[in-house]
Parts: sequence; C-alpha cells; structure tokens
Amino acid sequence: MQPVRKAVLPAAGLGTRFLPVTKSIPKEMLPLVDKPAIQYVVEEAVLAGISDVLVITGRGKGAIEDHFDRNVELETVLERSGKTAMLDEVTAIDRLATVHSIRQHEALGLGHAVSVAESHVGGEPFVVMLGDDIMVDEAMLLKRMLAVYEETGGSVLAVMEVSREEVSAYGCLTAEPVRDGVVRARGVVEKPKPQDAPSNLAVIGRYVFTPGIFDALRETTPGVGGEIQLTDAIALLLEREPVYGVTFTVGRYDIGKKVDFLRANLELGLARDDLREEIEQMLTTLVRDRGLG
Repeated sequence: MQPVRKAVLPAAGLGTRFLPVTKSIPKEMLPLVDKPAIQYVVEEAVLAGISDVLVITGRGKGAIEDHFDRNVELETVLERSGKTAMLDEVTAIDRLATVHSIRQHEALGLGHAVSVAESHVGGEPFVVMLGDDIMVDEAMLLKRMLAVYEETGGSVLAVMEVSREEVSAYGCLTAEPVRDGVVRARGVVEKPKPQDAPSNLAVIGRYVFTPGIFDALRETTPGVGGEIQLTDAIALLLEREPVYGVTFTVGRYDIGKKVDFLRANLELGLARDDLREEIEQMLTTLVRDRGLG
C-alpha cells in the first residue's frame, strides 16, 4: 500500500462572506492572531508527516504563494536590525513544507478544485484539507485518519456530530460503527434539510482519498449553480470501494463565518502565554463597560 505523502488545499474561492476585505486579500490569508489561516493548515499537514502541499488557487491569490516563498529584502532588514527571533520565524515559513500551486481557472465547485490536483497527485493516495476548518490538535485527527487508511486501504472522512439545525450546512453521512471512533460510510448527501437528514454526522473539511476519487469526480455531473460537488463524488466512490469515517469532538475552529472567525482569534489568543493576560483584561473591561456582566 502506498503511503500518503501529499496534501491538497483548495483555496480558489472568492471569500464573498468576508467582503469587502477579500476583494483584494485572499480569505486564506486573513490572520488568526498573527498567522494567516492557511499556515495553520500547512503546519497541521507537516505535523502529520506530510510535507508536499499543493494549493489550488485562483485569480488574485498570489499572496498565498508569496507567503510560503522567501522574502530576501525582509530577511535582510530583520538581520541588520538584530531582530533574530522575527527572522527565525519568517525564514521557518519557507522551510515548513514544499508548497506548490496550480490554478483552478473556473469556479466550478470543490469537486472540480480537487480534480485539478490529479496530475500532481500522480495516482497516489492524498489528503484534502479545507481552510475554513482550522484544527488545533497537534494533528491528532489527521494522524488518526491516516492510521485508518493504512489499516483498511480505504478513503477516510472526518466526521462530527452536529445538531439537526446545523446539518443542512454540511455533507451528511449514513454510517455503521466499526469500533470506537471509526465508522463505515454507507451513504452521503450534500446539505440535506434537517427533516430529511439521514443522521447528524457531518463531514468536516479533512479527507484522505484513494486515487479512485478522480474517476468518481469525472463521472459526477454538475449540480446547483453548475458546480461539481465533492460530496456527490464521495457517494459514487463508496459504491465501489470502502469509505470510512473518523469521529472527533474537539480541536476544530470553523472560520467560515465572521462571528466564528472572531471567536477563533480570541480563543487562539487566549491559548498563548504572551497574550492571555492582556486579552483577559480587555474582555473584562469590555464586559464591564458594556454592562454585559
């Protein structure tokens, strides 16, 4: 069985929910405290043992490529200024992983974005990691998923239980238990109405795929808006080969919405020793001054 060596990060979306800032700044470059969101995802891949990363970009996403490249001018200024800690932090980024990029020339959906990676993946199993889901768990979820792939040879999805009201925002899995924390997928539907959902198991933005996903994507017809849905391709895939789910409950920050993005910044800041005290003081003052206590 081939090991999983490559990760694919779709990042071609327009980020319309964060306009106007995303008119000129890629959503993936919005900061979580002092690092762009996409860097958290790349760091997670590296912690799981994957250092070959392909970013699927679109028009106006050059800042992502620049971030993972060297900035010699900045390095020179930091070195001359004696700011060695900052210099080390900056130079560590371009050494973090081998980051490639390729453009998705048309916005034809997540499934299409994944299909663009086929030539780079080269017939190997690979990981897909969505940037709206930030995992701060020392890559434990991704490591568990890779272990299930190594054990079974099947594709693996990250899944979590959500409320019935929330299920319409996700792909929804029908599954049967294999053992604690692992299920066998039997069906999947994209964003069902709460009353129609087959379960409350939501597919979250981490996937380990066999190369069979590309055949499924080629056979997937466009849905609403002319987009090729990754969930529809997974539904085809699990008819041909085993697909598993790994369940989890903690470590995820959903930054796809403004309020969730702000919360993630606060919680990640509170987790930092150098920022915790000041943030706690700020929040205490804010609650007091607004009469919220």
